[in-house]
Amino acid sequence: MSHIRGKETSIEVLVRSYLFRHGLRFRKNDRRYPGHPDVVLPKWRTIVFVNGCFWHVHANCKAFSRPKSNVEFWSVKLMRNGERDRLQHTQLVADGWRVIVVWECELAKPVREARLARLYDQITATPDGQPGIIDDTIPAGSKGEPGAIE
Repeated sequence: MSHIRGKETSIEVLVRSYLFRHGLRFRKNDRRYPGHPDVVLPKWRTIVFVNGCFWHVHANCKAFSRPKSNVEFWSVKLMRNGERDRLQHTQLVADGWRVIVVWECELAKPVREARLARLYDQITATPDGQPGIIDDTIPAGSKGEPGAIE
């Protein structure tokens, strides 16, 4: 696990390069904020997390599967990862930030351009952004509907 990168992953670089090419300027991996967000856009009061489906437990995702070995360790670890993410997102929203989550599976080639365009639209919808969490993949029956701000 020591070889697993926590930042500068290919999907993070992909998202950042798209945003930069489209004229958005941002900070990356800013340690001043909970969770050290992948992209911080102060002008838009928006934070973007680019999450891997495995490490951040993307519910109902075909790319996520629980490991078959060392089940207890992985169950606890992945559960804590999810709890930590929710706590960090809640703290950011309380501080007046809009939090957008982009999942690894949303950046697969067939849907990549559409998701990146939607991300750009979500960021630039309003200059100051309405605080809340935008996660287009919230499963039905949870706190919000897909794409809704919680």
